[in-house]
Amino acid sequence: MSNLYIHYPYCKQACHYCNFHFSTMKKGRDQIMGLIEKELEIRVNEVKSPLDSIYFGGGSPSLISSKSLGCFIQKIKEDFEISNEVEITMEVNPDDVSKDYLLGLKESGINRLSLGIQSFFEKDLQLMNRAHSADQAHKSLGLVGKYFDNFSLDLIYGMPNSNLLDWKKNISLALEHNPLHISAYVLTVEKKTALYHQIKQKKVKPISDEAVKDQYDFLIDKLDSEGYINYEFSSFGKPGYFSVNNQNYWNGKAYLGLGPSAHSYDGIGQRSWNVSNNNLYAAGVNSKKLDLESETLNTKDMYNEYIMTGLRKIDGLSLDHIKKVFGKTYASYLEDQVGRHLDQRNIFWDGDYLKVSKQSKFLTDGITADLFII
Repeated sequence: MSNLYIHYPYCKQACHYCNFHFSTMKKGRDQIMGLIEKELEIRVNEVKSPLDSIYFGGGSPSLISSKSLGCFIQKIKEDFEISNEVEITMEVNPDDVSKDYLLGLKESGINRLSLGIQSFFEKDLQLMNRAHSADQAHKSLGLVGKYFDNFSLDLIYGMPNSNLLDWKKNISLALEHNPLHISAYVLTVEKKTALYHQIKQKKVKPISDEAVKDQYDFLIDKLDSEGYINYEFSSFGKPGYFSVNNQNYWNGKAYLGLGPSAHSYDGIGQRSWNVSNNNLYAAGVNSKKLDLESETLNTKDMYNEYIMTGLRKIDGLSLDHIKKVFGKTYASYLEDQVGRHLDQRNIFWDGDYLKVSKQSKFLTDGITADLFII
């Protein structure tokens, strides 16, 4: 099975923490879906297996009209082999939610929504420069629950000036809406973002790593008690409602990315990405000479990638898989490297699988780095 990802590169306004490719200009918005459809036609043969996930991300794809979306999804169904159980997800901003828009999304073929809530606190939303208010966050979830059973919501922890009490309240408010899936991401301060400059100028004060860990530890304990399974570091789903898009990505499946800055992977070591410039993207598509870059992963790269993705998953990573795919030398290297973390009970063997212990999940990135081959 394969993924199809569509990157819609426009937003109403710039979130202060975001370093994804986006534009707040109105120029080009009416043409972008036509350009992405042209790219689809050019690259249709790159998909070698049926699609079981179609994902509209951004940017703010909820700026796309439901009519335009329906036409595009129909085009996908005409050009690709589609699984009977295909998951078609749309990222939606709370301020774009209305009864008519939700009904239009259902009619277009969307069967799963991912709502960018991020926080239920007005102070957090203003700090992030989100386009929606706390009131809109609640109202949008109330509406979505009437028309979609399968929806996820995003939350961000580790916010500047936040505390554990606020974070507990955020999770409590999220659970009131009974989402079948929650994605929770630590706030990452990226260079060239407004938030980075605010912190550098000491206008905003980040919280300590210990405080961030406390928020994450509470998150996994609370959601576990509510019946959610932490199937990937940042992803929590009720049984039967794990994101297909997420699982395919973390399991190394092939995916085709369409739109400016979108990444693609063929599943066997070839990665490519479109230019992060809307005008250059348009010129490439219109000339049928796509402006993209690519790289071929070597064995070491693919081993490191498997370590990174494997330790983030509930399944862990398989020593037998490493022996078969990368060879005994790589398996021996892993066994030599894990000793300290096994002694500290950060990780453990579950039969053939190496997994991160619950109490050390927050340390996953550091553990992973120790197991890489440099």
